Amino acid sequence: MESGARLSPAAKMLGLSARTVIRWRLGNECVDKRKGPQEAPCGKLSSQERQRILKIANSPEYRDLSPKQIVPKLADMGLYLASESTFYRILREEKQVNHREASRPASSPRPREHVATGACQVWSWDITYLKTNVNGMFFYLYTIMDVWSRKIVAARVFEKECMEHSAALFSQACWRHGVGRDQLALHSDNGSPMKGATMLATMQKLGVAASFSRPSVSNDNPFSESLFRTMKYRPEYPSRPFASIEEAQRWVDAFVDWYNKEHLHSAIRFVTPDDRHYGREAPILAERRRVYEEARSRQPNRWSQEIRNWEPVKIVRLNPVKSSEDKSVLLDVA
Repeated sequence: MESGARLSPAAKMLGLSARTVIRWRLGNECVDKRKGPQEAPCGKLSSQERQRILKIANSPEYRDLSPKQIVPKLADMGLYLASESTFYRILREEKQVNHREASRPASSPRPREHVATGACQVWSWDITYLKTNVNGMFFYLYTIMDVWSRKIVAARVFEKECMEHSAALFSQACWRHGVGRDQLALHSDNGSPMKGATMLATMQKLGVAASFSRPSVSNDNPFSESLFRTMKYRPEYPSRPFASIEEAQRWVDAFVDWYNKEHLHSAIRFVTPDDRHYGREAPILAERRRVYEEARSRQPNRWSQEIRNWEPVKIVRLNPVKSSEDKSVLLDVA
């Protein structure tokens, strides 16, 4: 750490917690006083048992089988050596758990970074459930958001998830906002409404680049996830299920109107998404800056640093590359 390393990564490399390192640095002695276990676990395998497990796992009869198949086969022979997890642990310690198929092992590469410097360059969309009066049945809210301005460009409630609804809603949003060919990238999850043939054909027809999250990684689509969190934590969000799809759509329309026209979004210098989307943010932020500068000039002793940053956010990145050195990256999507 004296060379500039951060505390948490350095402690992790040493197998310690950051709090332990802090405690040692505050004490008079920087000595590891941990005693560790005094006795070996009573059920620990002996070296002979470990060797027997390795011998069986590598024998011609079992070497092409997984421990999940080896253990039951041994049980059929009246023999129990260890559990499947113990087999896996021992094989892993001996570096014998590897991908054996001729095909390349499955991988989920990180989504490509998308950079937005203006409206209608990068959109993010997702689907969330809305409760109904019938247990186990839901309405489905489709929402499309402009990543740069945070404006909700489309929001519609449907009774089911399907790619036809997705394609129709997306086409209407593109027409309404005048999106041209090769102008827009659309990011979404991996669900069938997002990756269905009809939706992909519609995107190709409109000249829109497709982008998808990794399976089961919600952080790859943070803007839509954050939007749903804001929506469902609003005080006026219904405490009871929606009685009809018309009722659900009315509530969603009211929320979208508030979100786009009234909500001061923390990630875009507390202007509304509409003000940013339609180019009205610059004079608003300039006026705030003037107010702050006048306040500091009247009471300079109350300001130890510069005034609050009221410069417009010029660049927004979706799934930014960690090695990027651009300090203007907007990381707060909440």
